[in-house]
Amino acid sequence: MRHHQYNPGFQFVKEPIEFDKYTEKNVLQYCLGATLYMPGTKEILNKILNKELKDITSIVMDFEDAIKESDLQRAEENVLFHLDKMADAINNNLISIGDIPLIFLRVRNTNQFKSFTAQLTKNRVSVLTGFVFPKFDAANAFEYLQLLENICTEHNEILFGMPILEGKTIAYKETRYHELMILKKIIEPFKKRILNIRVGGTDFSALFGVRRGINYSIYDIMTVRDSLSDILNFFNRAEDDYSVSAPVWEYFLAHNKDDIYKLLQGDIHKSLLNKTPIINEAIDGLLREVILDKANGFIGKTIIHPSHARFVNAMQTTTKEEYDDARQIIENSGGVIKSANSNKMNEINPHRNWAKRIVLRATAFGVVENDISMLKLILG
Repeated sequence: MRHHQYNPGFQFVKEPIEFDKYTEKNVLQYCLGATLYMPGTKEILNKILNKELKDITSIVMDFEDAIKESDLQRAEENVLFHLDKMADAINNNLISIGDIPLIFLRVRNTNQFKSFTAQLTKNRVSVLTGFVFPKFDAANAFEYLQLLENICTEHNEILFGMPILEGKTIAYKETRYHELMILKKIIEPFKKRILNIRVGGTDFSALFGVRRGINYSIYDIMTVRDSLSDILNFFNRAEDDYSVSAPVWEYFLAHNKDDIYKLLQGDIHKSLLNKTPIINEAIDGLLREVILDKANGFIGKTIIHPSHARFVNAMQTTTKEEYDDARQIIENSGGVIKSANSNKMNEINPHRNWAKRIVLRATAFGVVENDISMLKLILG
């Protein structure tokens, strides 16, 4: 896999890397980008085998909220069929592991996780990147992670877990800190298996009977914002090296290239943050929220519509100015240095953790000339 394959002619300052499930974890956790959720009943095999998913690099096939309980068996059979056929295609040299998006399965609960994984074989596991654990809490966390560890040992394969923090004990202030402390303690021994911490913005909203509208972001919902802030405080500390993915944007509308060309005529960030109409409410809202995601330290974003992938992933790229600043900071041992653009001071020690993350994001998504280039990348 490689990000931005839909635009092969785009000229990067620094090209994004090729990656697959075996890429080193500290880099791979930055490669997720826009992760597309879809029902486990959906048939996408031919698109994968024919390499048609140019925008999509990570997929979650869902056994939980996206399907009815009565469809669970059909979803499991469909997923196993996909895994078998992809493994066969690799074994017959028709495709490589690098041609397959990172594939995760969102299980329904610990019982379903246990029964489903009993059906896995070495071949099936070889094309899986991991599992997503919904409503991950102190009551089920250890069981989920121990089962994951057992599967990796049984098949001698690399698999990752992505817990979703989305339940009442995190949403409600009186239990949140205690719950997050317990979860972090449970997760720590399994750290090598945790590719990403995911958050349930929609589930948090539901607990308070609210829903963000198309003209504002998840960060405008105060109760949800508080939960997200505390999750970041526990799991986005530089010394811990976890990554946390941003919640889903729920709205989608059609767009066309003429709309996007309007973006190239002004200050993109200023227009978005001032809520000046640019493309349409859904895309403007998505881009605005991604800016805030990045500012707060989230890496990547859950998406529920494939049209969102190129917008989210283009916004994950690093500008040359950011990259030059980051390299300058990493390559010096201390002090304060004027930036290459002579427009800011780079304080070596305070900015070092920021710089390391910028370089990792640049490795995964590439370096572009400036903010305008991000939008040119979207045009394809």
